[in-house]
Amino acid sequence: MAALRFAALLCWCLLLSALPAAAAGPAVLDAGRESLPLGPYLQYRVDPEGHADAASQFAQAERGNFQPLPDGSTTFGFTDGAHWFHAQLFNHNSPERRWLLVLHYPLLDNVDVYLRYPDGRVEHRASGDTLPFSARSIRYRHPNVWVELPPRTEVELLVRVSSRSSLQVPLALYTPKAFAELERDSQFGIGIFYGILLALLCYNLVLWLSLKDASHFWYMCHVAGFGLVMFCLNGLAFEYLWPNSPWWANQAIPLSMALSQIAMHQFCRVFLETATRQPYADKVSLALIAFFVLMGAASFVIDYRDSVRPMTMAVFPGALFILYLAINSIRKGYAPARVFLLAWAFLLLGTALYASVSFGLLRKTFITEYAIQIGSALEIILLSFALAYRYARLRGENERLVHEHNEQLERHVARRTSELSTALEQLAEANQRLRESNRRDALTGLFNRRHFREMFEHQLHHANEHQQSLGVLLIDLDHFKDVNDTHGHLAGDECLRWLGRCLHDTLVEHGALLARFGGEEFVVVLPDIEADRLLQVAEHLRLKICGEAVRYAGNNIGLSASIGAYLLQPGSGIGVDEALHRADDALYAAKNRGRNCVHVAEPAAAR
Repeated sequence: MAALRFAALLCWCLLLSALPAAAAGPAVLDAGRESLPLGPYLQYRVDPEGHADAASQFAQAERGNFQPLPDGSTTFGFTDGAHWFHAQLFNHNSPERRWLLVLHYPLLDNVDVYLRYPDGRVEHRASGDTLPFSARSIRYRHPNVWVELPPRTEVELLVRVSSRSSLQVPLALYTPKAFAELERDSQFGIGIFYGILLALLCYNLVLWLSLKDASHFWYMCHVAGFGLVMFCLNGLAFEYLWPNSPWWANQAIPLSMALSQIAMHQFCRVFLETATRQPYADKVSLALIAFFVLMGAASFVIDYRDSVRPMTMAVFPGALFILYLAINSIRKGYAPARVFLLAWAFLLLGTALYASVSFGLLRKTFITEYAIQIGSALEIILLSFALAYRYARLRGENERLVHEHNEQLERHVARRTSELSTALEQLAEANQRLRESNRRDALTGLFNRRHFREMFEHQLHHANEHQQSLGVLLIDLDHFKDVNDTHGHLAGDECLRWLGRCLHDTLVEHGALLARFGGEEFVVVLPDIEADRLLQVAEHLRLKICGEAVRYAGNNIGLSASIGAYLLQPGSGIGVDEALHRADDALYAAKNRGRNCVHVAEPAAAR
């Protein structure tokens, strides 16, 4: 009898595993809704050869052979073949029949949209940058088509996308009014960005003509090349410069990338004086320039992807190499490199984030999509307008004073020197406050997660050199949501501040590194500690937390905490991420044991 039950259970499990993936629910358009991102409702299927037609894919969708988006992400990186995306659209009660379907990524070669209505009628629309710009439903930098969605009617949407560039498919529906508002805000932001670039270009042109300084010339070239890159990547070049030439729309991207990178590396060579200060690194810079010259020339004869992908991949080592040049220049005592490092770090970070999205390493968000614009704007403000203009004005004024009178020169120079010293002191104080603010969590006053990681890596390096163990504690307040729900978020904030003070008062004698890890989760690193002592400290801390109530608005709020502990042995070869991961596993084990307890993870064997 038991054997029969087991056989029946096995057959049922096999039947369930053979069933197709459940289809995503329909995208419902209610009254009052004017826009709808379609990512949560999409399913996809890969056509490796790219030969499938719409009829076969509609049939595959009916059989449930489409899969949910991987991790809900619409970014697939550089892929071959075609991707099909399927969704059900249901106009539940919206009076708007005409909607604009927009694919918010301008660099897609072929976009085919199929709409199947309940009467069996199928409508087809085509877009993408292999077609003239006039083929789009409206003149807009992103591929778009009009779709008709009658009220209380379910329409089946099928989208085929193929591209030689990075494949990103952030689809969204808009009413005409909603799209007009979106485009208005978008154009305003784009106008500000390109206005800044144009102002910077003109400003450096004036400086170059007056000073004959090569750094201003190459920086001006970089701004021009960078502006052209962004103009192409945003789809504006295809819209305004060559709307009837799809070939140029694709060719301009690798060419502008090459020109921008050439000018950028050449500017770094001139500004940092690498030819005399870092001759070996200068040869590497020349090699990078030669690489981009070669790829720019080769882009006319090789495939688009074969030129864009290597150059995009070269962004990462190029960014790291420029940072190395700046840091090494600072180490060698070259003072202007400090300003260079601060200003260019924003641009390089933004470039790296954008490239990471192209390869599917990061999700496409507002920050990652516009990282280059944000970083370059900050770089412009910090480097060009704030420093170069002030320096040129002071130098011009001092030169004028020299020619007026020697006695006046001495008085003015003394006064200006005093003002400059005061300004530099104020700037240094402001920078110090800014650095300290960036290191601290605004609510608890403890270190934030980014600075904690830097300090943890330093302590780990020191512990390995001196053969000392490190203790890691991850502390999470139990049922903290109930505190917020019962007493309010201000009470929750007071509880977090109290816990920060409690951690400091309890663990400061141990030389602990304290930080707020996120939300109600805190992290502690204890140097030179053994396993038994680590458990004692964690248990003492847990008792301290649950033994004292937090006073707020006349209420006593009781707290408890679950603590995950991990002892990082010297020579284990475990890095920061793995140590935090093991402490996090221990924390979840403590949660599973009923909360308000300490769980110590098993130590790793020494390598």
